[in-house]
Amino acid sequence: MNKKVFYICVIFFIAVSCQENSKKNKPKKNIAKTTTQKKKVVKKEKPLELDENNAIPFFFDYEKKNKENKVRVITRFGNIDIQLFEETPYHRANFIFLTKQNYFEGTIFHRVVKNFVIQGGNSDRHNVIKRRTKIGRYLLPPDTKKGFKHHRGIVSMPSSDIDNPHKLASPYEFFIVQQTPGAYHLDGNYTAFGKVIKGMDVVDKIANVPTDNTEAPLENVMIQKVVILE
Repeated sequence: MNKKVFYICVIFFIAVSCQENSKKNKPKKNIAKTTTQKKKVVKKEKPLELDENNAIPFFFDYEKKNKENKVRVITRFGNIDIQLFEETPYHRANFIFLTKQNYFEGTIFHRVVKNFVIQGGNSDRHNVIKRRTKIGRYLLPPDTKKGFKHHRGIVSMPSSDIDNPHKLASPYEFFIVQQTPGAYHLDGNYTAFGKVIKGMDVVDKIANVPTDNTEAPLENVMIQKVVILE
C-alpha cells in the first residue's frame, strides 16, 4: 500500500469514528407519549317542571327534606306570620317550595272581601306569569279530614278555577279567613293548612281596602316577599 492510499484510509476512519461519537453523545428525544385528557362535558340538568303526574311524588320527597313550618308574608301594611300545619304535608311542602323559589315576590292580594277573606298569590305581571310557567302547571288534592276548621286567622287553599268536581286546590294561591269567629261553611270544601300567629291586625287592614265590584282592590296590595322564619 502506498503512502497516499494509506493516508486516505486513515482520514476516512477518523471521519467515521467522529460521526459515531457524535451520534452517541447526542441527547435522546423524549419519546414518552403525551395523552390529551378529554374534558368531561357536564350536562346541566333541566329544572323539574311540575305537572299533574309528578307533583305528588315530588312533594312526598320534598316534605321529608324540608321541615320548615313558619313563614312571614311582608306587605306595605305590615307583616303576617303564619304557622303551617304538619298534618297537611303536601300543602305545607308546596308553600315552602314556592317560598324558596321566590314565587310570591311581587304577587298581590287580588281578592278582598271585608268580613270574610283576603286571597293572595296571583298576579297578571309578566315576571310572575313567567315564574309560574317555569315551575309548572299542577293541582293539589284536598286534605280536609284533619279536623281543622276555618276559624278566624286560618290559612287555606282555594279550588282551581277549572272544571273541578274533586275540589283540587290551586297551589299558587291562598286565602286567610278574616271573618269573626270564622267562616265555617268552608269546612270540608277547602284545605286549611296553616294559621296566622301574628299580624291579624294587618289582615284586617288589608280587608278594609276599597275594592271594585269584582272584589279586587282598587290599589294593588302587593306581597313584597314571603320569607321562612323556621
